[in-house]
Amino acid sequence: MKELIRANDPVLLSFAESLMKEAGIYYLIADQGMSILEGSLGLLPRRFLVEDDRADEARRLLIDAGLEHELRDA
Repeated sequence: MKELIRANDPVLLSFAESLMKEAGIYYLIADQGMSILEGSLGLLPRRFLVEDDRADEARRLLIDAGLEHELRDA
């Protein structure tokens, strides 16, 4: 899995999720369970991961959706 986004913003992550679902790209939002440990303060960012072989396609989808500024370096 490749990390494309690291963020605390649930709206951003939800939007990225919907783009991947629509394209049929498997994704995972890692570290969601950590919010329970931190008391939901939003201090620990979640990692948005996609399958390795479709990471370039996922990156293009996110760029086309105007999220290029949220992407981690390739």
